Amino acid sequence: MSNSWKLDANDTTAPPPREVLGGSLAEDRLELPDAIQRKLFGFNSSDRRSRPFNLLRSQVLKIAKANGWKIIGVTSATPDVGKTFIASNLAASMSRIPDQYTLLFDFDLRRSSVGKCFGLEEGPGIGDYLTGAIDSLDAVGHNVSGTGLIVFPAADIVRQSAEALAGNRMKSLVEAMRGLGDNCICLCDLPPAFANDDASIVVQQIDAYLLVVEEGKTTARQVRDAIEVLSPAPCIGTVLNRYHGAIGGDDYGFGYWTQRYYDAYYQE
Repeated sequence: MSNSWKLDANDTTAPPPREVLGGSLAEDRLELPDAIQRKLFGFNSSDRRSRPFNLLRSQVLKIAKANGWKIIGVTSATPDVGKTFIASNLAASMSRIPDQYTLLFDFDLRRSSVGKCFGLEEGPGIGDYLTGAIDSLDAVGHNVSGTGLIVFPAADIVRQSAEALAGNRMKSLVEAMRGLGDNCICLCDLPPAFANDDASIVVQQIDAYLLVVEEGKTTARQVRDAIEVLSPAPCIGTVLNRYHGAIGGDDYGFGYWTQRYYDAYYQE
């Protein structure tokens, strides 16, 4: 079993114990290149750029636990607002919690980006499983070294994406995800709400979703319409990306004075 972990829809008992994720997979863990790690701030708690993802992590996990939710989607109204960046860094941040397992799935089957974020641009993907090209997720899941994160990238473009996401294999996969224990959470990178109806299909099967918006690009009407299109699935909240509203602000919505204030904290 190489860099992988099998989700079995027929085994909905307990979550995989640490010796399964960290033992039998230890010999073939995914080692992220330095260039990839530098783009995924969520893995490095000493990097001040990880702070907004850590804050988001705490809020998402708190809400998920309060509602008994285990499967959370990440979407946007329109393309190119950073939803995959947010989903990947949130997953990286979550994966640092001891005894917490985070599973990141790429369900943006027509324009997948998770694999690129993690340097997994070759090999089979989740779309191959959903369309029946492969019979198991064994070769799709990648266990990231030193973390509790397992990444399930998409690969080749799936033209009949709606059919794949509405099919029986997807239903079985969601059932298996729900069968995981309380120390497992699944994040799903979804297509934009208005790209096609793929996001609408998936959010009706999962527990809730985050909506990523970009300052100066996403309009208030697009936010309202996206929430309406995705209803009745609950929206946990919106994530404002590339915020420049504060004087000297950075991409994460924290002003320059705030960053300077925390610089010393992170240097210590």
